[in-house]
Amino acid sequence: MADSTETNADTLRRELQKVLTEILNDGGGNDRDETEAFSGVVKAIDEAVRILTCLRKVESKIPESDISPVEVPREFICTLSNTIMIEPVIIASGQTYEKRYITEWLKHERTCPKTKQVLSHRLWIPNHLISDLITQWCLVNKYDHQKPSDELVTELFTSDIEALLQRVSSSSSVADQIEAAKELRHQTKKFPNVRVFFVAGIHDSITRLLSPLSTLDEAVDSSLELQENIVTALFNLSILESNKTVIAENCLVIPLLTKSLKQGTDETRRNAAATLSSLSAIDSNKIIIGNSEAVKALIDLIEEGDLLATKEATSTVFNLCIVLENKGKVVSAGLIHAATKKIKAGSNVDELLSLLALISTHNRAVEEMDKLGFIYDLFSILRKPSSLLTGENAVVIVFNMYDRNRDRSRLKVVGEEENQHGTFTKLAKQGSVRAARKAQGILQWIKRFVTGKEPQRA
Repeated sequence: MADSTETNADTLRRELQKVLTEILNDGGGNDRDETEAFSGVVKAIDEAVRILTCLRKVESKIPESDISPVEVPREFICTLSNTIMIEPVIIASGQTYEKRYITEWLKHERTCPKTKQVLSHRLWIPNHLISDLITQWCLVNKYDHQKPSDELVTELFTSDIEALLQRVSSSSSVADQIEAAKELRHQTKKFPNVRVFFVAGIHDSITRLLSPLSTLDEAVDSSLELQENIVTALFNLSILESNKTVIAENCLVIPLLTKSLKQGTDETRRNAAATLSSLSAIDSNKIIIGNSEAVKALIDLIEEGDLLATKEATSTVFNLCIVLENKGKVVSAGLIHAATKKIKAGSNVDELLSLLALISTHNRAVEEMDKLGFIYDLFSILRKPSSLLTGENAVVIVFNMYDRNRDRSRLKVVGEEENQHGTFTKLAKQGSVRAARKAQGILQWIKRFVTGKEPQRA
């Protein structure tokens, strides 16, 4: 009797499968007359409900010990998640997918994952029909239907990442490694979930990614294109907050980024600096980078690099100097000479002034600026500041250069600037709040310590 009941249940399941296929096909945009198609779908739905009702009655008679694991109808499976749908939705192609997955897909693509059809729009609507059928099927089969989740979809677009990484890290041809690295660079830039998956979902992924750059094989090591693609992929990965510590603590990362700051294409050098800037947002990473040879390489890039490379390197050094002990290290590495040289040339003035304002509380930094006669460059900037922030940073540096030693002979230079151009009086009236405060302080020094002319009033 049990065998007969089970046979009936199997027959009903096959009938249900057939009806579900008919429903989905008719709901997916056939060429039949709309009225005829709608009528067909309604009849198929009624039939599906009838079959589910019969199946529930039949299976209630089967002893639980005799019930074999049920197979979820493939029509209930999302082809993106490969699991039973929880919130099925229909997209423009007429295909149905799990909402979380298709939403993530449509952020990056305008095609149907199944049909590859270019979609007329990226909107979706709930598929209540399939949702109700899934609910009834789960009740009949005592299947645990999960509740909707807000978790980030990390596995989408990741199916080929492991294979690409294998090609990059294997001993295949350099040309194949370049092609795979280029695709990884593209994927890690385009898909945020790939950045999550790459670090959290693949064992030893960072080491494997960087292995071609650490090899002794000159053919690989001299491949500028391979180096550029790997470094850029690493930068893309470093953008994600949860990846920063893992990446920086990998023993290959900082040495190889240091190497890439020194040699490689212009883009490689820029992106190596950008990666270090991204990593240095984490306090523990500031210590790691500050204790490495990357500091000297960053200073050299500030001096020698193009506009963008200098900007990225300056950003990194700024982050490092938030940690007090790193200020002395960057001064020792030649920051003051490199930065003032670039400012005198009129390059990256705003970024470098911000950095020098931060480091101007360090005694040795101030001494070096004084020896280089940088005060006169600051006066020139202050007479016609390009922005409120530029004027603010410049006057902060002037203030810090003289705050610790208000010797009359030294302040005479500042007094002469004020008497000739009214520089600090103008700043006190027209500068930012911080700039005005510093300018007022300087004017008080002039009045108190410099004999002769009173500060000029604008």
